[in-house]
Amino acid sequence: MEIVHVYTKLRGEFGRQCLFSDRPTELLVDIPPDPSLVLQFIRKTPRDQAVQACREMSEHQVNTERFESDSCGINHVEGGWPKDVDHEEMEQTIRFRKKVEKDESYINSIMQLGSVMEHCIRQNNAVDIYQEYFEDEEEVEESQEPPSAKTVQVFRDPNEVKRTITGLSWHPDGGRKLAAAYSCLEFQKASKDMSMDSYIWDVDNPNRPEMTLKPVSPLVCLDYNPKDSHTLVGGSYNGQIAYWDTRRGSQPVEVSSLEQSHRDPVYNIVWLQSKTGTDAFSASTDGQVLWWDVRKLSEPTERLVLDPGREGNLDRALGAISLEFEPTMPTKFMVGTEQGMVISCNRKAKTPSEKIVCTYDGHHGPIYALQRNPFFPKNFLTVGDWTARIWSEDIKESSIMWTKYQMSYLMDACWSPVRPSVFFTVKMDGVLDVWDVLFKQNDPTLSVKVCDKGLYSLRVQDNGRLVACGSQQGGATLLEICCGLSTIQKNEKSLLAAMFERETKREKILEARQREIRLKERSRSEQSREEEAGREAGDESPDQLMARAEKDFNSMVETELRRRDETHREKGICEEKEVKGETETSETSQ
Repeated sequence: MEIVHVYTKLRGEFGRQCLFSDRPTELLVDIPPDPSLVLQFIRKTPRDQAVQACREMSEHQVNTERFESDSCGINHVEGGWPKDVDHEEMEQTIRFRKKVEKDESYINSIMQLGSVMEHCIRQNNAVDIYQEYFEDEEEVEESQEPPSAKTVQVFRDPNEVKRTITGLSWHPDGGRKLAAAYSCLEFQKASKDMSMDSYIWDVDNPNRPEMTLKPVSPLVCLDYNPKDSHTLVGGSYNGQIAYWDTRRGSQPVEVSSLEQSHRDPVYNIVWLQSKTGTDAFSASTDGQVLWWDVRKLSEPTERLVLDPGREGNLDRALGAISLEFEPTMPTKFMVGTEQGMVISCNRKAKTPSEKIVCTYDGHHGPIYALQRNPFFPKNFLTVGDWTARIWSEDIKESSIMWTKYQMSYLMDACWSPVRPSVFFTVKMDGVLDVWDVLFKQNDPTLSVKVCDKGLYSLRVQDNGRLVACGSQQGGATLLEICCGLSTIQKNEKSLLAAMFERETKREKILEARQREIRLKERSRSEQSREEEAGREAGDESPDQLMARAEKDFNSMVETELRRRDETHREKGICEEKEVKGETETSETSQ
């Protein structure tokens, strides 16, 4: 059947009808030249001007509006049945299936579809789409790309009053979540409208936090349990310790009592290597290190006062800012203090005085970051003023390597978990620096301006590819590092081990030399002190002083004469030998 549709339209809507015909040329207007118009003509000076055929364009960067996505679930139910068939009634569905299967069109369609499906199955069996070609070929080394980092996500504080991100912790299983502690550390700057919540973010969803942590006081630090990914422990601004199980909701499961907690903000808390996986220890500027069992936070299991005099006097204790615990060294731990000193401690010592083993002094301000190298635990990294320093446990007097003084204060640092020679630092001017000590020591390998405000905290994911930076304005920026800075290089471990060993030997030699100089200065000062004491005593009379001066002068004259006689004698012997040699040569020539 042929389908025809007729369009109707009024003749007046088409306009006037066009009539075309052939006719000879015809002159309509002829305007002759007018000589009088020549006087009004103004000759224009010729001018050359270049014109681009294309539009002028400029290149610039623009931050687009964030696309907010929302995750929602859909409940799928069984459908496709006729209205008169209840799919929940098994008898009706079986009866309907039997009826459909007897239909000839159903059988024909199944036969047609069966051949198509059989072809696809045969094709799938014939070709392995997951086959890896050139598997046995040797890998060609990739060209060295310049170091780079790009921003992946930005997690902003959802509250109106912005707070500083003072602590970050990666989820131990794959690092798909990031926990951030929010608080205001400026004295008496916290407003009443300021929220006390901290958040756990999903790396793929920056629009809203996955979970909210509701502490009794703003969290200064927090840490995921490496043995149980559902549990976290946090240190509060009022000195209390809080423990969360994310399966139980936003409220803490256990909170330490105020009487048994720290008296100052808890600046760092770290999980310990234990059989139960429930032990942690915390540090605060009140000068104490407290050990906790999160199953019972009513009181600490152990206490250490950071008194450099080893007397346990809390009034003379050094305030703790950072902690370092290496699971391969379960009895040792290190504490970074407000006074720029690193204290090395032994937990298993019998008395409190023996727990403080030694100290390392080299910074001008509080040590905000302290971490051992994951590949060389004897070497550790510190940040405490405008420099980052690398230390060796064997050298107490000075660090073996250090960066030059930066223009901005350094707030945090950490080693790369995959590259032994790479570490990261953040500064108060909002810059993230990536250092590769094998590449160059004086300047960072890569500097990235993350934000306009200061960066306070820093954490690297276990695969070394993602870096999280916490800012003063409450923004957590996630950066992806290039392959060159997140993949271990050839012979990197051996080269870095040789560098650390060389620098350690150099510092030992310098330390020994300094010790010699100090001993000499001490002996000189003691000698001068004895001489001054002798003069002050006034035991010798003027005649005795004159006699001693005369005796000293005569002894000096005698030694000088003896030296001159020896030189004359040596010259005479040399001249005799020369004369004998000349006579012997003349005799042989005759």
